[in-house]
Amino acid sequence: MVRAVVQRVSEASVSVAGSVRGSCGRGLLVLLGVARGDVDADAVKLAGRVARLRVFDDDVGRFDRSLLDVRGEALVVSQFTLIADTAKGNRPSFTRAAEPEEAEHLYGQFCEALAAEGVPVQTGVFGARMEVALVNDGPVTIVLET
Repeated sequence: MVRAVVQRVSEASVSVAGSVRGSCGRGLLVLLGVARGDVDADAVKLAGRVARLRVFDDDVGRFDRSLLDVRGEALVVSQFTLIADTAKGNRPSFTRAAEPEEAEHLYGQFCEALAAEGVPVQTGVFGARMEVALVNDGPVTIVLET
């Protein structure tokens, strides 16, 4: 299952070795994890759900607008730890996470599909140790998976 933690932000950025590599203004920070057995269709489907997820306020303060509706941006950061299995013991197991080559491909597919929906997309650096900074607006945090 491709899994995403989606946070509504007023701004977010990702840095590698002290250098900002991606950023966004109003929109969504998407932390994306890929599991073994996930396929391109899973990534594309999830990208569509993220683009249309209604987590932005309408004129009366209800969640009724999507990233597309508000013309927001997305910062997508790969995060294999979202696939952790914590059912046994105190150390997470990552055996369900996809191999790096497979995960990087699906991460790319997700980003391309989200951009194809009309969302401006920025990314982190796949496989790098990153620092993520964000201002969570709300706070609003949603977990999605295929």
